[in-house]
Amino acid sequence: MARKPFDLYALHLFHLVVKHHSFTRAAREAGLSQSALTRQMQSLEERLGLSLINRTTRSVEITEAGLFLAAEAARLIGGVASALDGLQTEFGSVRPEVRVSVSRTLAMAHMPGLFHANHQRHPEVMCRISYNTSSSILTALDAGEIDVGVICPPSPLPDSIKITHRFKDAFELIAPATMAAKAPVKRAERLRLWMAQQPWLHIDSTTQTGKNLRRWMKRQDLDLQSAMELDSFDLIINLVASGFGLAFVPRRALALYRRKESIVTLPFPERFERDIVAVTRKHRKQPQHVQRFVDNILF
Repeated sequence: MARKPFDLYALHLFHLVVKHHSFTRAAREAGLSQSALTRQMQSLEERLGLSLINRTTRSVEITEAGLFLAAEAARLIGGVASALDGLQTEFGSVRPEVRVSVSRTLAMAHMPGLFHANHQRHPEVMCRISYNTSSSILTALDAGEIDVGVICPPSPLPDSIKITHRFKDAFELIAPATMAAKAPVKRAERLRLWMAQQPWLHIDSTTQTGKNLRRWMKRQDLDLQSAMELDSFDLIINLVASGFGLAFVPRRALALYRRKESIVTLPFPERFERDIVAVTRKHRKQPQHVQRFVDNILF
């Protein structure tokens, strides 16, 4: 390794530049001056004989060679980090920890199935939980920055990712009780016309659930304009209850809502369903406490 063009430190610095698309932010995270980081990257490119980064006064662009190296760097750095974490957990005095990232479009009612059994059976294990987009979760998982992701999966999944659990999440059409009282629920065509005239609260169209839901709505000939777009079904349910409009929401998300008298579920001939999956990395042995966490998920 001493005779190779770069070491893990140089690879780590390059990974930070790619992650932030900024020398300034990468240098800040690395604890270096911007000029020192620039010299490190120039030295890396010289030793490789390849251009990895095109830098202008306003932006940082990664070359094709840089993108290839970045993908491998993320896996390598993540593998080293996981190995060191596992070493400390198994043989050191570090408290075992599972890093779980959950899609922002999951509701609070989805959480007990993820965490309750583990909390009861293994209270010595700490869970470090974050919310993020599905694409960011997959990137973090591939880089070894998290152990488990819970997402609405894109198709296809990256080859480095495997699904450990899957369940169908059925949706309901909900409306404020005051608004639902005027809905012509007994005649499907009139109901569709009435729906098109109401304000709608939609899940963010950039999320995987948002994309899938809109494709389903198009197949149903539903042209429903957004009054609001949000990235939380819990918030959508609360706003529907407050009279802001109609929404399609996960049936499970309604379970924890207490003011049920302020929301009415309206009949709709077809039902939207999404897949929710728990994912981990392939080809990498999980520490025992992480594998136990995965085994105890109760979808």
